[in-house]
Amino acid sequence: MKRLKKFFWPLVSTLAIALSIYILYKDLRGLSLDEFVASIHAIPTSGWLLACVATLVAYAALAAYDHLALEHLGHRISLWYITLTSFTTYALSHNIGASVFSGALVRYRAYTSKGLTGSEVGVLVAFCSFTFALGTVMLFGLVLVLEPEIIERFADFLPLEAAYSTGFVILALVALYVVGSLVGFRPINTRWLKLEYPKPSLVFRQLFIAPIELIGAAAIIYFVLPAEGNPGFFIILGIFLASFSVALLSHAPGGIGVLELVFIAGLPDMDPAAVLAALAVFRLFYLIIPFVMALVVILIYERSRYLARVREGED
Repeated sequence: MKRLKKFFWPLVSTLAIALSIYILYKDLRGLSLDEFVASIHAIPTSGWLLACVATLVAYAALAAYDHLALEHLGHRISLWYITLTSFTTYALSHNIGASVFSGALVRYRAYTSKGLTGSEVGVLVAFCSFTFALGTVMLFGLVLVLEPEIIERFADFLPLEAAYSTGFVILALVALYVVGSLVGFRPINTRWLKLEYPKPSLVFRQLFIAPIELIGAAAIIYFVLPAEGNPGFFIILGIFLASFSVALLSHAPGGIGVLELVFIAGLPDMDPAAVLAALAVFRLFYLIIPFVMALVVILIYERSRYLARVREGED
């Protein structure tokens, strides 16, 4: 059973990638490389610059996730250290896949050196994951209420009323979370963790910060898409939320194939070459460049730790 569990998620990831690439191949057989390159060249300079700004906003919000979690735990660490740790964590986990586990390893290495215990790092990872989930759920609810016709892009047999009602239910659950914070629930004690409900001040900051990362990430794609056939930011945001959520559930590294499949299906009125070009820019700004930078940060960090141990040995 343990051996089966060890290979389960890699198998799921591989199957998700293979299936997505196969469906994409069937849908995009008529697309040429020249069309894709032409779509890249068609992106204006303003689109590249705005996509760059959106990337910085997204990663700044991710750093705020860690800051809120550390405040919840009662630890004070320099903002610069938190930013580097958060950036490295998410840059690696977004590319490697299985983000909760890969992110936990990086955070454990970084934050235990600052005095956190293993169980506190576990709470921090859970807090950050919940903050991300909260932002995703809240934005899903808003998109369904404001743009209910988005469900027709994926399930045209569902009535628009279903989107409205689902959206309001989701937003009601978010409101219930806020009410729970104001009332105050007892902490949950387990053998390994002690989970305490965040203070209202933290919860309200979660509601503000949680959506920003997702909005910034979706904006990278929106800013480099052409105006022709573009359904607007809220639709792009809704499709991004769906594609990113499916990619995370698939555990596919970088959501490869999965993101493209959902976006192509969700934007049938747009040129597939333009959609793929926008996703290529997203991968470059949000995944590839941060991944390379994160590797550099890890090398510098590990070198400094090694030199510190050498100096201690000489003393």
